[in-house]
Order: sequence, then C-alpha cells, then structure tokens
Amino acid sequence: MLHILVHEWLEQCRYMQFPNNEIRNHHISQQSERCPPLSVLQTISPFSVRCKLESSSPTEQSHLINLHASCFHEVKTAVVLIGDDEIHLVAMPSKQKKFPCFWCFAAPVGLYNSCLRMLNMRCLSIVFDLDETLIVANTMKSFEDRIEALRVWIAQSIMDPMRVSGMYAEMKRYIDDRLFLKQYIESDVVMDNGKTYKVQLEEVL
Repeated sequence: MLHILVHEWLEQCRYMQFPNNEIRNHHISQQSERCPPLSVLQTISPFSVRCKLESSSPTEQSHLINLHASCFHEVKTAVVLIGDDEIHLVAMPSKQKKFPCFWCFAAPVGLYNSCLRMLNMRCLSIVFDLDETLIVANTMKSFEDRIEALRVWIAQSIMDPMRVSGMYAEMKRYIDDRLFLKQYIESDVVMDNGKTYKVQLEEVL
C-alpha cells in the first residue's frame, strides 16, 4: 500500500476531496489488453478527469516513479477507494519528465473491471430484463444464414399454413433489414418509407 500526502502533490484537486488529505493506494487494476486505461475511463467516468496529480516531493520519488512506471508499462491503474467509488490513478507522460504524473477518474466500485473484461474478450455481457427482451446484432452473413434457414423450414412446414405465414413474415423482416444494412455499408445512407436517413457525426464533449 502506497501512502501519499496530498500536499506533496502539485495541481489543485478542485472536484474531489481525499479523506484525511491522504491518498492510499488500495490495489492495482487488471491489465488492459486492448484499450489504454485512459480510453476506458473516459468512456465510463461521468465527470471525466476529477483531478491531475504530479509529485514534487523528493522523499516519495522512488515509490512514485516505480508505481508510475508499473502502471504505465503494464497498462494498469492504481486504485484508491473512497466510499462507493474507485478513484483510478492513470499514469500519464509528464511535461516535466522527472516527475510522475497521474490523472484521476472516479467510477463506481467494480465498473472498471466489468467494462475491461468485456473489452478484453471483445464481447458484451448479456443482460436479461424482466420481459426477456434481447438486443441482437446481425451482419450480412447472419442475415443470409437466417433467411436460408427460414426457406428450409418453410419447405418442411408446408402443411401448417399458420406456421408458414409467421415464417414468411419473419423472413421479410430479415430481407428488409439486410437491405438497410447493405445501403448503409455502401453509402452511409438508409432509405425507409421514402425518407432518407444519413449518417450524423456527433461531437462528444
């Protein structure tokens, strides 16, 4: 556990207060395999950077340099616990290279690890709500596979008109959605009921 006095740091912590004016490193986060910690925390932290810290005390230099180097090169963060929040200290390159520099982000306990696990595995966790509705993402190939499978089922269910009717309706939805996806891939535009929807770039603050 690394114990640091806040007054030994340069930079004003205007948006947060450390308990007893101290920073106590609780643990080191998991390693990020795909995204740097800065990118992960800018995505999940609602208030972005809470404060920026840079050491000016020679007495803590060796510990801080080791912590900074470890976090920076191993793509990890130092984690401080404050109530129900984790304060993630992200090692950043310093303008004054002899001083280690950290940017601090706040996130609910466990949120960083959950998001990092999904990013590392390149898949989203499935969440079942009360009515069991799921969001499914499709590609051109998955649309084509589903349409072909429905054609086979329709051929096999010709004696059941109600079931065939339902499968025809489902196949039409897949064909329409595949057309939307094809339009989007080719021109960044989707036509729906005679109305054109263009891609809109949004500026994120």
